[in-house]
Amino acid sequence: MSASFAASARIRPATATDIPTILALAEATWEPTYRFIISREQIEYMYRVIYTEASLQRQISEQNHQFLLAYTAEDQASGYASFSAQDETGLFKLQKIYVLPSHQGQGLGQQLIGAVEAAVRAAGGHTLDLNVNRHNPALAFYEHLGFQRHREEDIAIGPYWMNDYVLRKEIRN
Repeated sequence: MSASFAASARIRPATATDIPTILALAEATWEPTYRFIISREQIEYMYRVIYTEASLQRQISEQNHQFLLAYTAEDQASGYASFSAQDETGLFKLQKIYVLPSHQGQGLGQQLIGAVEAAVRAAGGHTLDLNVNRHNPALAFYEHLGFQRHREEDIAIGPYWMNDYVLRKEIRN
């Protein structure tokens, strides 16, 4: 099922009108992603900071995050990613990538990363960074796709800390 499922996925750019879809996907993916990594209090705090309609609107309009939505053959929104240029040197950052738990392991995440890489190349970028919690099992997924550990970074989010690896991948033309 996974190969045929992945081949039938459709990925398209998202706009501010897609914020309700992004919020619905975030609601379904956020807690399952982090429940074994950080405390419930930290999950709830971070979610309230990152995933409000106003916050997503700012990410799109002020922080220049570009969002992509992934759809299954049944036209069900099943995942999303966002990325942004970090500077004028061709460095981009994968800000977010989430796939519904029921659709993980079926190629959507890999397709989303591929779509981000294609967009980075089209924009003249050559390097893609991402942050991943040092205890997140997704670390193996990113490394499988060619990302390498670049450095460690501890980020304060309100009263909490994210203890991350910064992973980096050189994007070839």
